[in-house]
Amino acid sequence: MTHTLGVLVINKPGVLARIAGLLSRRVFNIESIAAGYTEEPDITRITVVVNGDERELEQVIHQLSKLVDVIKITKLEDRDSIERELALIKVQANPEKRRDIVDIVEIFRANIVDVGKETMVIQIIGDEQKISAFTHVLEHQGIVEMVRTGKIALSRQPRAAKDEK
Repeated sequence: MTHTLGVLVINKPGVLARIAGLLSRRVFNIESIAAGYTEEPDITRITVVVNGDERELEQVIHQLSKLVDVIKITKLEDRDSIERELALIKVQANPEKRRDIVDIVEIFRANIVDVGKETMVIQIIGDEQKISAFTHVLEHQGIVEMVRTGKIALSRQPRAAKDEK
């Protein structure tokens, strides 16, 4: 089972590496890890998706809380949070296939962000299932390259995570 954690840390060099290193040394399976700026310049939000049972999750939280730079760890439940991924997908797009690709893009509410002589680059934002379904449909068109960000998530609660007790 996968679990999503929102980790607020002090924005210093090496913090992401220390978190990833700690989890890998403890042999926890990281599904994805994404870090980015927050509304406060000295704080970074890291979204970590780990695979394991409840006991393993508790161990991950326990180990992360030992790190000096960690301010707060929040377990983000699917029903109480907003989760998104971003994917950029380059597909074969010769002129006779372009209309089909445009139709697929519209159905999934994605965006074409670049068009070349032989390829198109498509951006899609959504949950893991939406992006996986989109890539499955695009496989028939010929995916040349693809990159996915991994999950980012934010609690639906009205207060900021740093303010929660």
